[in-house]
Amino acid sequence: MKSFHLSWQAALALLLCLAAVPVLPLFAADTAAPVSSGTTFVIFILIGAAAAISIMSLSATLNAAILFFAAHAAAWLLLAGLSGNEGNATAAFFILLAATWLLAWRCVSILSIIPVHSAAGSYTLRLLIPAIFGVWIIIVWEAITRGTGIPFILLPPPSAIGARIADSLSTLWIDVQQTIFRSVLVGYIIGCASGFVVAILADRFALLRRGLLPIGNLVSALPIIGVAPIMVMWFGFDWQSKAAVVVVMTFFPMLVNTVAGLTAAGNMERDLMRTYASSYWQTLFKLRLPAAAPFIFNALKINSTLALIGAIVAEFFGTPMSGMGFRISTENGRLNLDMVWAEIAIAAIAGSVFYGIVAIIERMVTFWHPSIRGGQT
Repeated sequence: MKSFHLSWQAALALLLCLAAVPVLPLFAADTAAPVSSGTTFVIFILIGAAAAISIMSLSATLNAAILFFAAHAAAWLLLAGLSGNEGNATAAFFILLAATWLLAWRCVSILSIIPVHSAAGSYTLRLLIPAIFGVWIIIVWEAITRGTGIPFILLPPPSAIGARIADSLSTLWIDVQQTIFRSVLVGYIIGCASGFVVAILADRFALLRRGLLPIGNLVSALPIIGVAPIMVMWFGFDWQSKAAVVVVMTFFPMLVNTVAGLTAAGNMERDLMRTYASSYWQTLFKLRLPAAAPFIFNALKINSTLALIGAIVAEFFGTPMSGMGFRISTENGRLNLDMVWAEIAIAAIAGSVFYGIVAIIERMVTFWHPSIRGGQT
C-alpha cells in the first residue's frame, strides 16, 4: 500500500466543482434539451468523490482505476448533454470539463509511477498512458467545438469526422492503396535502400564521402513544392512520380545517418579487428554496421513520416482520380471539411502505425543497445 498525499490536481478539481455551482445550469436556460438536475448531480458526485478518494491511502492501481472511471464517466455525461444544445454551453459546463481533465491528469501521474514487474504490464502502461492523452485531446476538441458552436467550416468536431470515416471507408481505402501501398512504400524502399548502399560506397571511397555529402545537404534543403511538379513532368501523373518524390526525400537522411553511424565504432574495437587481420568487409559487417544500427533505424523512423508527407504533397500537383493528397485538395475546394479531416486522420494513423512497425523492428534487431535495454525506443 502506498499513501498518496494531497495533489494539486485533486485540490483544484474540488475547487472547480465549488466554482461551478453558482454558474449552473450547464446549458443556457432556453435550450431545446436541458440536462436534468439528476445528471448534473451525478457529475458533481463523480468528480468530488474521485478527487477525495485519490488522496486516501489506497493502492496506486486502485486509485488510478477510480480516477480513470470517474473522469471518463463524467466527461461522457457532459458530452452526452451537448446533443441538441450545441453552442449553448455555459461557464459551468467548461469548469466541470476542466475538473474532469484534472482527474485524468492525476490518473496519468499515478500510472506513470506504478512499479512494473512484468513485460506485459510494462507494455500495457506504455500504451495506456499515451492513449489517455489522445482520448482527452478528442474529448476537449469535441466539447469546445460543439459547446461553443464553432462553425463546421472552421473546425468540425471529432464525432463528425468519425461519422464521415465510417461512411466513406471504400473511398478512403482506395486512397490508402494509391498513396501508401504504391507511392509511399515503393519510394521508401528505393530511397532508403539506395541511400544505404551509397553510404557504404561513400565510407569506402573518400572521394564520394567528401564530394557527395555536401551535395546531399544541398538537395535535402530543396522545397518539396519545387521538386514535386518536376517529378510529375518527368514520370507522369500516376504513382511513379510520387514515389520519385519520396525517393528524393528519404535518400539523403538515410545517407547522412548511415555515414555518421559507420563512425560510431570505437578505436579500440577497430584495432582489435585489425589484430585479427580482418578485411574491410569483415570489419564492416561484424563491427561497424552493428554499431551503426541505431543510426540507420533513426533514419528509417524519420523517413517513415517524411515519405508519407512527400507523397501526399506531391499528389497536389497532378494525380489520377484517387489518392490522399488528391482527395484533400479536391474536398477542400468543395468545402467538405469533414472529408478533409477524415483523410488527415487516416494519414496520421497510417504514419503512426508505420513508425511503430519500424520501432518494433528496431527493438528486435538492436536489443543489445543500451537505449533498448533501458526501455527507451
